[in-house]
Amino acid sequence: MRTEFDFGPLYRSSIGFDRVFSLLNNSQRLQAVDAWPPYDIIKNGDNEYKIVMAVAGFEDGDLDITQERNLLVVKGGKADDSKAEYLHRGIAARSFERRFELADHVSVENACLKNGLLSIDLKREIPEAMKPRKISIGGDSEASAPLQIEGDKQVA
Repeated sequence: MRTEFDFGPLYRSSIGFDRVFSLLNNSQRLQAVDAWPPYDIIKNGDNEYKIVMAVAGFEDGDLDITQERNLLVVKGGKADDSKAEYLHRGIAARSFERRFELADHVSVENACLKNGLLSIDLKREIPEAMKPRKISIGGDSEASAPLQIEGDKQVA
């Protein structure tokens, strides 16, 4: 039984979606997914998101948040306290690295650690040049005249 999808036909009829198809292919190849630390992804509005991770026992200095172009990496690691003798250890303090793929134009706005929960606020800001704009249809001869790039305007 074949479980992998063939995106070849979509490549022939779409332009600029290579990254999306790569993400879909990579998501299919993921093996065992580590479920620690647990996290939530919350949508607060059309362009606002929040990631909340349960990182009990970690402090600000134990956590590292890095944003690359379309990737958010959250790492946590604690120094080993070899002096302590645990009779029972139920609070997980192992190192972790969690990666989140971000869409274009999504950036980290804020991050805070409170009551063992790491909250990361994300916002998508589409550049002005990429927002939809209204194109007017006009019959004005001055507006439809070709634009002159260089040189002085010749007077007849």
